[in-house]
Amino acid sequence: MANVLEIDNISKEFSGKTVVNNLSCQVRTGEVLGLLGHNGAGKTTTIRCVLGIIRPDNGRVLFRFNGESSQLLPALVGYLPEERGLYKKQKVLNILLYLAKLKNYPVERARERAREYLQTFGLTDWQNSKAEELSKGMAQKVQFITAVLHEPKLVILDEPFSGLDPVSQEQLKAEIRTLAKKGAAVVLSSHQMHLVEEVCDRILLLERGQTVLSGELGQIKEQFADFKFEIIGDNTLTDFSAIKGIRQVKQKAGRTVIYLEKGADPLQIMHSLPAGTVIKELTLNRVSLHEIYLSMVGGGAINEK
Repeated sequence: MANVLEIDNISKEFSGKTVVNNLSCQVRTGEVLGLLGHNGAGKTTTIRCVLGIIRPDNGRVLFRFNGESSQLLPALVGYLPEERGLYKKQKVLNILLYLAKLKNYPVERARERAREYLQTFGLTDWQNSKAEELSKGMAQKVQFITAVLHEPKLVILDEPFSGLDPVSQEQLKAEIRTLAKKGAAVVLSSHQMHLVEEVCDRILLLERGQTVLSGELGQIKEQFADFKFEIIGDNTLTDFSAIKGIRQVKQKAGRTVIYLEKGADPLQIMHSLPAGTVIKELTLNRVSLHEIYLSMVGGGAINEK
């Protein structure tokens, strides 16, 4: 896959405070890159440098559209900002068509795609409503449509799940994957790691403007994500400390989480659980991306959400 976006060693300071520090990464066609980190980690500043809203103090941002080096071409880029920016007094469909026109996108094609997206997100009955009449979640879905309606080559989504209910979150994740399958390069910025873990192909994890972890998500999970048991049942009086291969045990409100040491055999440990362990439910998973992040920036201890 070819690179569409290349960020080369950019840095940015505000009032003497470094917000982005020597950051480099690439985004390729047909993939979703998760730009992750908590609030203030440097995600939005990085996006604004990419879009030319602000200039990096050092480094450069390169684009490659259709395999050739290029300057930023707004017609080939879709951007969903964290802040809402719909025209409150205008009708939904008119907003979509107007913003597509600004990207030099054919109006009839825009109308067709707008109606398809509105139907997908259950907003058909709202297409002639004013933006101020929409709920927070509805407005977020409309803004997503504005970012992708013109079929951009590079899509940048800043906190796209904000304000969405669980059903809408699943819809949006599916649409993001569809964008990648059709060849778009997608940058998804979020601090909600549990929502993007299933969507991203690669991740770039930031802390204080620096790269903490980057690479293919599957490889990172293999390298850093040890196994954990989650047991539902009251085991506050059960002693798990004598079992070899257990690194940490956390208990809360009828739920026990047992973190295994690297290389430990989950099946062997399961058979070694003490007699009398109350098991209403038992699941075996690798630790989440959220937990990996916290273990890397929080001094090495796994912490729960």
